[in-house]
Amino acid sequence: MNKEETSRSSDTARPNAQRMRSDSNIPHPSESANISSQRIRRLSSPSALLHGEVRVRRASLKYADAGLAGRRRSLAYADLMAVFYPPNVMSQPTVTETPFESAAWEGVADTEVGVANWEPMLEKAIKSIVSIKAQCVRSFDTETSGTYNATGFVVDAEAGLILSNRHVVNPAPVVAQAIFSNYEEVELQAVYRDPVHDFGFFRFDPARLRFMQAESIRLAPQKAKVGMEIRVVGNDAGEKLSILAGTLARLDRAAPEYGVGEYNDFNTFYLQAASGTSGGSSGSPVLDIYGDAVALNAGGSTRAASSFYLPLSRVKRALDLIRRRECVPRGTIQAEFEHLPYDELRRLGLDMSIETKMREAFPESQGMLAVRTVLPQGPADGSLRSGDIVVSIDGQPVIDFVGFEARADASIGADLCVGVWRGDKAYETCVRVQDMDAITPHRYIEVGGGVVNSLSYQVARSYGIPAAGVYVASSGHVLSSAGAWRGTVIQTVGSTPTPDLDSFARAFAALSEGSRVPVRFFALEQPHRQKVAIMSVDTHWHALRMATRDMRTGSWIYGDLPPPTPARAIEPQTAAVGRLPPSLAPGDAVWPSVVLVDFHCPYLVDGMKDTQFSGPGFVIDKSRGLVVCDRDTVPIGLGDVHVTIAGSVVVVARVRLLHPVYNFAVVQYDPRQIGDTQVQDLRFHPEYLAGERRLAQGDAVYIVAVSGDQSPVVRHTRVASRSMVSTRECLPPRFRCMNVEGIKLNDHPACQGGVLCDDAGLVTGMWTSVASQDSSHKDTTTMTGFDVCLLSQTVAALCGFDHCPDVRSLDTELWTIRLAAARALGLSPLRIRQIEDACGENPRLFYVLGILSTETQASKLLHTGDIILEKNGHLATDINDLGAIHDDKLVRLVVLRDGQETTLDVPTTPLPSLETTRVIHWSGALVQLPYRAVQEQVRSMPSSVYVSCTLYGSPANCYGLRPGMWITEVEGRSVATVEQFVAMLEHMRLDRSFDSHEHPMSNVQTARYVRLTVVNKSLVSRVISLRVDNHYWPPWELIHDAATPCGWKSIQRI
Repeated sequence: MNKEETSRSSDTARPNAQRMRSDSNIPHPSESANISSQRIRRLSSPSALLHGEVRVRRASLKYADAGLAGRRRSLAYADLMAVFYPPNVMSQPTVTETPFESAAWEGVADTEVGVANWEPMLEKAIKSIVSIKAQCVRSFDTETSGTYNATGFVVDAEAGLILSNRHVVNPAPVVAQAIFSNYEEVELQAVYRDPVHDFGFFRFDPARLRFMQAESIRLAPQKAKVGMEIRVVGNDAGEKLSILAGTLARLDRAAPEYGVGEYNDFNTFYLQAASGTSGGSSGSPVLDIYGDAVALNAGGSTRAASSFYLPLSRVKRALDLIRRRECVPRGTIQAEFEHLPYDELRRLGLDMSIETKMREAFPESQGMLAVRTVLPQGPADGSLRSGDIVVSIDGQPVIDFVGFEARADASIGADLCVGVWRGDKAYETCVRVQDMDAITPHRYIEVGGGVVNSLSYQVARSYGIPAAGVYVASSGHVLSSAGAWRGTVIQTVGSTPTPDLDSFARAFAALSEGSRVPVRFFALEQPHRQKVAIMSVDTHWHALRMATRDMRTGSWIYGDLPPPTPARAIEPQTAAVGRLPPSLAPGDAVWPSVVLVDFHCPYLVDGMKDTQFSGPGFVIDKSRGLVVCDRDTVPIGLGDVHVTIAGSVVVVARVRLLHPVYNFAVVQYDPRQIGDTQVQDLRFHPEYLAGERRLAQGDAVYIVAVSGDQSPVVRHTRVASRSMVSTRECLPPRFRCMNVEGIKLNDHPACQGGVLCDDAGLVTGMWTSVASQDSSHKDTTTMTGFDVCLLSQTVAALCGFDHCPDVRSLDTELWTIRLAAARALGLSPLRIRQIEDACGENPRLFYVLGILSTETQASKLLHTGDIILEKNGHLATDINDLGAIHDDKLVRLVVLRDGQETTLDVPTTPLPSLETTRVIHWSGALVQLPYRAVQEQVRSMPSSVYVSCTLYGSPANCYGLRPGMWITEVEGRSVATVEQFVAMLEHMRLDRSFDSHEHPMSNVQTARYVRLTVVNKSLVSRVISLRVDNHYWPPWELIHDAATPCGWKSIQRI
């Protein structure tokens, strides 16, 4: 992983650190510009780095030296042959069957001495190894919300302590359970996760294990040796239990790197073996033949069978402190080190005398520590540099990571005197040790559906920036409006700097609801490039609160934050509407009606996969503030709408109508907001609006459109063709335009949308973006024109009477059929002549391509393949007469079915102007009525309780409640309607058998499991159990309310 240079010049030295003087009057030329201002002094000789006597460490004790009777030398020739060539005598112990050291040296009890066996050891150890299923309920720091499986093992059965990886215990809030070998399940509480190293501890209540007695696995870091045979036991690749064999090959591997911005361990060695572990085995114990854990499985290579294990020396220290209910002190100087071999250190300038002393003192070590990076503005900034070779701390030699960390952990708040070799000279510097908890976030703020927390040491190290600032872990609804996505650092909100989380909360509380304020931020990938964007303060959709981790129990406690002040009274804003030059005529007649519409949806309901949409709109009634746009700009009714008028004034609007058949929507703003801004109503050509004339192939038109940068585009062109609009069923189901003719142009510009008009600026057609999907269910958009007569009923109802039109449907998808095909299906010659006389040069009919809903009366009368001949006594040759029906509750159709003409009286189905008016959130699932696009894709409706979306990390996401399912029963009781479902939730809230109960180790309320019967769109049902968690996922409801500015109100159910 390439890292940026993070060393700083001496003028950035911390003022509170002691400044060191140089013993030499004339510094080396390369150091003369820096040494004088650094907290570092040059030493007169290399030996001055080591103040005291250097004791020679004895080598590892071997069998030959132990003198134990009856024990074989571990590296005997026969044993080496047993490793590489299987011996003929199967009972002959191999090098891996016999410990490397004596029983006394290894810490093995006398009763265990002898030829050990893997079978009884594994049988015993399996009882202490658990499968962990966990939900990361919020994105936080390096982690994102979601569910995962992992492994852990009991290290203290009496205290209920389970060891696993840090990325399993997780710095984010988690809800986790451990499953023991007999399938008993217990709740877990995360009690410790190391800020740097990949280990952490869960706690469980041992009294909840009723049918087995858990045993502890002993931690034995000193037993790890190269060549040792091991077993990795855990939840590998989703399997509850897998046992993988391996042999330790390295004890000094560099820590694995999992990617920039992700969690990465550093300042430690790792062990390596070819055991081929995979996902789910994180946290598995690496066992020796005596059942002791010699390491902790942490990761593996995707390109080889190599697995990486964390040494347990620092883990064992932390465990001892946690057992005594003490805090685990962790100190840092915000510097990363690497262990380099002596030959490379010599190339960095290491003096031979230092190497000689170090080799004598540490004969088993083949290198020393060197500074890899130093974080800006950290304690070591200005004192240490990349490439410095660490020789001593407080005069004592240091050769490895453990020794350095032990000194740092014991010196929090004090100075460490670090001796380094830089270039060809020795230096000594004092560095103040910082408490690592100060740069490890333990709070976050939920704002507008997003999460922000303090920038952590982990993230700062990945990008080589100071460990300070407000980090966006999840952008949510509000921050995404400014483009402040995950991985950005917020610097100011409005005009208020936000160096920390508290200042961010104060700055947000000072804002006004519904306002638009500038936000300054930078992306971590480019910290040198600041960005300023406008953020919409729309917090009415989500709770605004801060969560703080209880350092004693590991649980997260919520507290409400002061919200932005209520929206101010309307303050009219007036802007001048720009006029286009004569060269862009007739665009000058249309441009005063053009506005820009931005739509942001806070939740992915009604089949949405994206949350932000924008496109042009056109004022159709300035006195009422009515604007028409396409449904690719405003796809659903749940969301915030902002309309930009004259490129200057931004006003809040709400969705007034979503046409259920045609590709347009109408939004409405309060016209008082724009003051005296001279917008104009879009002028329609009266003959085209009434449907008396329509654009035909070869007609000359002007297209007046809005380009990608909101500038006007005017082009003279001709109509290329008219044809039926074809769209596919979408996944997830969502609105699609159908049963309408579209207009194609010979030469149209790249644009977001616009209108088709004549040379006087009178509108004859709309130019819109039609959304669909391809065969791979990838989203597609196509620019298509439509006749303005499709708007006539809506314009008349909204502009004339201020109510939405009555739109009805036959609940069928129609398509054209040529007379030749109709003749083959039995159409009589008389009918053919009638159609030819009525249609002229392009005779055609329409047949039923598919049924859109199986629940309506119309769907029971019409069949797939029916050719519609007449509607109410008139030939049905115009799709506009069949696609959307206005005001007719009953229509008489003559259809050709099986070669016979049949007369049907078909009741039409009323279609609402806003399909979804209610959304219920429960346990991370968004529940609503099945909308029209859903009904199109199922044979029958299992119920009216449809799961439209599930949120990552929620119980719904974890326990298999998927989007596209119907809930038919709750605890065995039928819930056919949304009202019954809400009533059942209320019943569970009041029923004491479903009351939340307090977790025995924290004040977090945990809930019982609820049994659900769910059905998918193939009508296959199954029963799932879901653990309700009202602490992180409280129930609430959104209801459409025309009295509110956005058109919706939120109701909390708790």
